[in-house]
Amino acid sequence: MTMTTCSRPVTRHSFAIDRTGGRHRRPGRPRALPRVAILATVLALLAAFATPGTARGAPSPQGRLSWPLSSAPSVTRYFEPPATPYGPGHRGVDLASPPGANVLAAAEGVVMFAGQVAGVGVVSLDHDGGLHTTYQPITPSVTAGDQVYRGQVLGTLAAGHPGCPEPACLHFGVQRGGEYVDPLALIGEPSEVRLKPWEGG
Repeated sequence: MTMTTCSRPVTRHSFAIDRTGGRHRRPGRPRALPRVAILATVLALLAAFATPGTARGAPSPQGRLSWPLSSAPSVTRYFEPPATPYGPGHRGVDLASPPGANVLAAAEGVVMFAGQVAGVGVVSLDHDGGLHTTYQPITPSVTAGDQVYRGQVLGTLAAGHPGCPEPACLHFGVQRGGEYVDPLALIGEPSEVRLKPWEGG
């Protein structure tokens, strides 16, 4: 018997034989991804980077609280942080609303105080995340220790808030970790920007 050998060269397009008898492409040539899959991935990444909001990975604070009145009120006085813990300033915002309007919990929490302070009705709530909200002047309908939900009526707005240009204004204050913060930043409303006079020459 005469043995013959195949002298046909192996080209770069030939297939290798695996042990199971199947054919596969030679290693070193990764299978190209379909163009549609690549395009979809690129578009998804672009959409993620283009989404408005805060820096990636940081939760947005907007919407943490809701309005403490039944509809978005007009702001008669904005937040003015004090320079020192006991210095002058305005530790909250004043919101115009008719006398007797329902005052609502800005978020779910626990009533820590409901009563009179120097003849003014005040309700204070504690919330998750170290937030504390205060509402005045108010005729409370809740008592200390009550669990309240977001939007629950805490009482009715009383007239007579100092400096209010309307028949009644709700003073709405917020503390985070014991420090006063701008309530409108947590509701998602930008505070009024005040420009100081330039004293340059």
